[in-house]
Amino acid sequence: MDSAFAIVPEILIAVLAVPFALAAYRMIKGPGYADRFVALDMLTAVVVCFSALAALSTDRSAFLDIGLGVVLINFVSTCAVAAFLERKGNRR
Repeated sequence: MDSAFAIVPEILIAVLAVPFALAAYRMIKGPGYADRFVALDMLTAVVVCFSALAALSTDRSAFLDIGLGVVLINFVSTCAVAAFLERKGNRR
């Protein structure tokens, strides 16, 4: 049972590569700023999942601190871009 628990995070990391690639593609090819920013939010969510799975597979809690830092930076950037998009929409 212990070896099965050790291999599951590694499999899930490989599975998370698909949404990471799709979100990166949308961020590059997105038609507008809002689409690209939603893709950036998705990328940061996947990175937080990567860090949590890395913490599980390596038994190091430092990866959880990295995930927390990414989430905090993402929150601040979401607020900033939302304010930017709101101001840009009012200028029409």
